[in-house]
Amino acid sequence: MPQITANGLTFEYDAHGPEDGEVLLLIMGLGAQMTTWPMDLIQNLADRGFRVVRYDNRDVGLSHKLDHLGMPDMPAIYTALMAGQKPPAPYFLSDMAADAAGLMDALEIERAHVVGASMGGMIAQMVAAEHPHRVLSLTSIMSTTGNPALPPAKPEAMERLTNRGPDPTVDLEAFLDHGIEGSKVMAGPAFSADLDELRAQLRATYERSFYPVGFARQMAAIVASGDRRAALAGIKAPTVVIHGIDDPLVPPTGGEDTAATIPGAELHMVPDMGHNLPKPLVGRIADLIERATTLAKTSV
Repeated sequence: MPQITANGLTFEYDAHGPEDGEVLLLIMGLGAQMTTWPMDLIQNLADRGFRVVRYDNRDVGLSHKLDHLGMPDMPAIYTALMAGQKPPAPYFLSDMAADAAGLMDALEIERAHVVGASMGGMIAQMVAAEHPHRVLSLTSIMSTTGNPALPPAKPEAMERLTNRGPDPTVDLEAFLDHGIEGSKVMAGPAFSADLDELRAQLRATYERSFYPVGFARQMAAIVASGDRRAALAGIKAPTVVIHGIDDPLVPPTGGEDTAATIPGAELHMVPDMGHNLPKPLVGRIADLIERATTLAKTSV
């Protein structure tokens, strides 16, 4: 996969589909590599004529690791937030949105349909809010607004998010077992993945990159960015919000609040979807991403 320098950092990316197709820029979530986007979904979108570009966020995968920033001081971040002060985070979601805009600059993409999942949805929202001239449409998947009044994640989902499992350098198989159990929790009652295939995917992800401190800094960016509704209320791009009815990590109210905050946004609640992109729903998710691109055409 190629690399490119953008916003002063190096990013791993790839592209699929016709070179002259409208660009879909895919942004993945917390601690997740770009390879987390299902290839079935990417191929489905490419077959529809889109140029699908995905990349590793900063501090994950094969993109730039900000080692000099160290481990974030989460107590200090929470203290600053409660005092109404700017938190001492290594970086913010806005910085990650600037990465996306910088990547577009480096790839000579003037405008794109921006699609984000989970934290990637938060980043995509900030691209639309802070770089509006670059965004043809926005698709926010299983994401939220930072509204502190919304219900929290289910305890079992939060435990899996924060408990990274056994040290894979000591016991890789136990680490993979932990990852499988976490995938089951995140998927909710409709979990349907083939366990051997899932284990192989988790192993490949570990072998590609394992960088826990990057996860911590990205988590700090989410927390430190706080309530983003004021920024989201100014988004002009046609927007589709996709959310799983069974999402245990970002409850459905997160999607509802996102759609209620972004003017004119469409909300699509998807049955049998948790906090994941399950293979049986790839076609449905692709349809909804294409729906956002259609809204962009009709809004001109």
